[in-house]
Amino acid sequence: MKFVKLDNIKEYSIFIWLLFISIFGIITYSIYTSNKYEQNKKISSSLQNIYLKKTISEITNNLDPRFTYVSYTSKSGDNFQGIIDKLNVSKKEKKEILSIIKNEKILKVLKVNQKFLFKLDNLSLEKVIEFKIETDRKNEIVFTKSFENNNFVSKLIKKNFQKDLVYKETLITTSLYNNAVQLGISPNIIIEFARLYGFQIDFQRDVWKNDSFQIIYEEFTDENKKVVDTGQIIFANLNLQNKDYQLYKYEYQKDKIDYFDENGKSVRKTLMKTPINGARLSSSYGKRKHPILGYTKMHLGTDFAAPTGTPIMASGDGKVTKAGWCGGGGNCVKIKHNSTYQTVYAHMSKFGRGIKKGVRVKQGQIIGYVGSTGLSTGPHLHYEVIENGRKINSQKLKLPSGKILKGKEREKFEVSKIKIDVLKSDLISNLN
Repeated sequence: MKFVKLDNIKEYSIFIWLLFISIFGIITYSIYTSNKYEQNKKISSSLQNIYLKKTISEITNNLDPRFTYVSYTSKSGDNFQGIIDKLNVSKKEKKEILSIIKNEKILKVLKVNQKFLFKLDNLSLEKVIEFKIETDRKNEIVFTKSFENNNFVSKLIKKNFQKDLVYKETLITTSLYNNAVQLGISPNIIIEFARLYGFQIDFQRDVWKNDSFQIIYEEFTDENKKVVDTGQIIFANLNLQNKDYQLYKYEYQKDKIDYFDENGKSVRKTLMKTPINGARLSSSYGKRKHPILGYTKMHLGTDFAAPTGTPIMASGDGKVTKAGWCGGGGNCVKIKHNSTYQTVYAHMSKFGRGIKKGVRVKQGQIIGYVGSTGLSTGPHLHYEVIENGRKINSQKLKLPSGKILKGKEREKFEVSKIKIDVLKSDLISNLN
């Protein structure tokens, strides 16, 4: 009988233990892997549960803001449809919003720099629940969805602006326009001032150096005291060679406002004497040697030299019969005012916004800008007045005055005039 030596058993024991540990590790890993697979299978099965899916979706949605705000400011060439198409909403919703806008009379015309703000509900199928459109600098229209009938309700809101009355006066040392700008007067007010006096004053010949003007007008400021818009002129005075030409704003009938001199006589006439401000008379009506063609011919209009881009105003109410190229006249506008008078404005650099054949214009409205198109040696306005089909000298045109206040109307006007004079005195005293 043979016996294994003890030393030999010790030698193999280490190998046996290593084999045992390896087998135990393999068994343990297999059990762990099997359990992990079952766990993953159960989790995957749970995720397929429709109710859990909805819960996860709801939680995920709530991680993002519920409401999104989309703002936009209109640019030249924009239209309402193009602006609405930028919204990330359904075609049906876009069509509905566009229809609502088109049905609002106050939004018939899209203006440049008009502000839009849309409020979108990200948890709703029809996302737009409110939108605002600025109608002008002082007002906006708000459309809010009614959840009772799912329709939009509109409301016109006046912005929180303060209206101030501003008094300004100065000597005219260079030109009315330049000196008014130096005073910080808005171009809108300057153009309206020129329009009012354009019936009786020729700014090229009647205004001399060191003449003066006074003006009271409305100004609107926001909460930061920043001027956001201007309103109407309340009073104006142009002192020319020590003679005062005063104008008072007066409402002679409900919603009918005009400007009257100190004697209750309206300054309004059929046509303005000068349809441009800040220019000089460069060529009168009559025979002259044409600067380009070289021969003497009848000049059937009046030329006003002015820098390129100077605004040109319609000299009277009327209908545009042409807005386009007029050969030697370059870019021109023709306006029919009534059965008697027509006017022509030539050599424009460009036309005013919305000016095209067939549109109606108001007296003083900007119809174009000074240029040098066509047969022209420099920037100027060529202005013609046509009376009963015949071109006449616009500077010698005598037109009937407007309304003259009499009786009770005159008495009411005198009271209004005194109030404005007192207001002027108060504003002047506040300057000191």
